[in-house]
Order: sequence, then C-alpha cells, then structure tokens
Amino acid sequence: MKTVPVTWRGRTRRAALDTLVGVAIAAGALLSIVLFVTTAYFIVIAVIGLGFLALPYCTRAVRWLADLNRRAAARSGVPVERPYRPEPEEIEKDIVGWMRRCKWILTDPATWRDLLWLLLNCVVGLVGFVPAGLLYYAGEGLFLACGLWKPVADGGQGRWYASVTVDSWPAAFAAGLLALVVLTGWVLLSPLVLQGYAYFVRFLLGPTRQSRLASRVQHLSETRSGALDIQAAELRRIERDLHDGAQARLVSLGLQLGAVDRKMAQDPEEARRMLRQARTSSVQALSELRDLVRGIHPPVLAERGLADALRALGLASPLQATVVADLPGGLPDPVESAVYFAVSELLTNVLKHADAQHVEIVAWYAEGTLHARVTDDGHGGADATAGSGLEGIRRRLASFDGGLEIDSPRGGPTVIKMELPCALSSPKTSSS
Repeated sequence: MKTVPVTWRGRTRRAALDTLVGVAIAAGALLSIVLFVTTAYFIVIAVIGLGFLALPYCTRAVRWLADLNRRAAARSGVPVERPYRPEPEEIEKDIVGWMRRCKWILTDPATWRDLLWLLLNCVVGLVGFVPAGLLYYAGEGLFLACGLWKPVADGGQGRWYASVTVDSWPAAFAAGLLALVVLTGWVLLSPLVLQGYAYFVRFLLGPTRQSRLASRVQHLSETRSGALDIQAAELRRIERDLHDGAQARLVSLGLQLGAVDRKMAQDPEEARRMLRQARTSSVQALSELRDLVRGIHPPVLAERGLADALRALGLASPLQATVVADLPGGLPDPVESAVYFAVSELLTNVLKHADAQHVEIVAWYAEGTLHARVTDDGHGGADATAGSGLEGIRRRLASFDGGLEIDSPRGGPTVIKMELPCALSSPKTSSS
C-alpha cells in the first residue's frame, strides 16, 4: 500500500487540534481533584451506610470523564476499551435497588482503578497544557521580533526570551529565530505529548486481563445463547417445511399409488391418469426437498465458494447488482454460510423496503477478518430495531464474534458492513 506523505500544513492543523484537546485534558485534570475528593468521601460514608444515595451519581460523573479521556486516547492512536462490568438487570427503584447498585460499583475493580487515575491525573493531566504553553511561547517570540520589544526596551531594560535579551533589532531577529524553533517543536511534540498521555490513560483506564476475560466470557455466553436460539429456529423451520411440503406430498403420493392399485383391474384409463398425477407429485416433492437443502447449505456455496455464491445472488436479484469479491483462499463452511445468508437477507430487505435501483456487494479479506459490505441507493432509514431482520443478522454474526454496522440516514444511501474474524486455508484468489 502506498503511503501518503504528511505535509507541514497537515502537521500544523493536527498540532492545533492537539492543543485544544490538551487544554481540555488539563481542564479535566483540575476537575479530577474535585471528583476524587467527592467520590472518595461518598465511598467512605457508603461503606458505613450513609453515602449510597450519592455514590451512583458520583460514579457516573467519574466514568463520564474517564470516557472522554478514552476518546482522546483513541484519537491519538491508542484505543482504550471500557473495563466496567455490566450493570445488574432489573435493579429495583427503591432503597434496596440503590444498595445493590452501590454494591455493584464497589465490587467492580474498574471503580478503584478510576479512583487511582483521578488521583494521579491531578498531576499527569496537566501535561495537556504543554502544547498550549509551547504555542504561547512561540507567539511571544514572534511578537517581540515584530517590534513589540521597543516599548519594553524604552522602559530601561530588555525583555528576556530564552537566552536572549531583546533590546535591539539584531536581538529581536535572534528571538524570532528561536521562536520559529519553538513553533517547530510545538508542531512536532504536540502529538507525542498527547500520545504519551494516552498510554497513561490506557494503563489505568483500560481493561485488565481479568476484566477482559470476564467480558469475553459474558460475550461468549450471550452469543452461545443466540446461536442456540438460531439453531432452534432453523430446526423448527426445517420441520415445518418438511411437514407442510415434501412430507405432505409423499403421503399424498402413497395414497395415490394405493388408489392406482385398486383401479388397475377395473379402470385402466383412470389408473394411468392417477399415475400421471403421482409422477407430478413426486417431481414436486423432489423439487421441494432440493429447495430445502439449498436453504440449509446452497450447492453453489459448497461447490464454488463464497465469491461465486455472492455473484449468483447478484445475478438472481431483480435489482441492478454489482459484486466485487476478493477472497484469497478458502473460508470455514459456517462462516461462508453466515455471510451468504446475511447478504441474501439484506438483498431481500433492499427489494422489499428500500425502493432501490442499484445494489453493490463487496467482500474482501484483510488481517484475519472477513469483511462484507452491501450498499444500496434506496431511501435509507434502515433500523435494526424496526423488525426488518437486521437484528437477526446481527445475532447470527455475533455467534462467530462478528459484528454488523449500519449507516442508513434518511434519504439514503444505506451502507451495511459485516466483519467476521476467521482464518483462510488455501492460497486461492477469487476476484471480480
């Protein structure tokens, strides 16, 4: 991949934004003092049973400030996950509920790490003023070089800037050069200062190994439950399709053959007509069985892989479809099935709800993750909570640790992205 060079204009814009973020971080450091004292006070009196009413509100403010610092760290290229344990469900809105909420707060290790972060952030967070201080000092030198040294020198003494006494134009010129050096340092050091602070935030506000493991166990429990629900629904669908379709036709076929046996000696013509009906019923039963098998695992998916299966979906769609697939190697069968049926259901949603003319399907593999994107030019407004099947797709993908991202503003277009971590097998490449 070709690297785009970073220009000085871009660096300067980044330094300016970093200066504003740094000032906000330093202001948060001042707020940390208040929050630390207040939260520590209510924790102490909550232990003896007096501060449980105010502790949840203090904790909410602390976590709000911590989340802001996590966002600032992510902006510096250091992502920090939230480490908090999930709040217990169905907490009563009475004194017992408040006590349970306080117990949940006090038994969460992240609460105590937040408290330690507040204490240390009172000092460490002040580094956010460094970019603003460098910018101010560079500006002071430039203003002196522009002639503002003269009123000071007229008062009887020059103004010190770095190691230069600015009391003449040559000294002012030297101060201007030093100011340009400071300005260059501001441009180059501002991102590094914030990045260093971001690592401090991740060290204290990021999840520990234990909390990450607990979150992982909870996620696996939820996805396992979802997978079992999906499997049960799939089995019910297969049983229903068999009972209402092929099974009913096969029972009817047996009855028709029995009637043919009785009619064979009495009315051969009628028996031949009934045989023709039985043949038609057998053909229909076979067709329904084939459709049922395709619904479980489409033959094109087993024979030609996901890329060609997606192209087949595009060709079968009444919409104008563009399919681009770049999949180097084979994918696990369950992952292929999950993406195939997800894309198939998304195309059905586009056809039924989006009033679109064109749809684009893109699939690619990068860094151990299978990506798929479905874009349509419809009127937008897709919502996973509106009963359009998107939540079912999300649950299906979550069974594979995958995710679904929906971007569908009113007026369109709708862009739905899917990601599933998986490993490839053979070095086969397919693209179009």
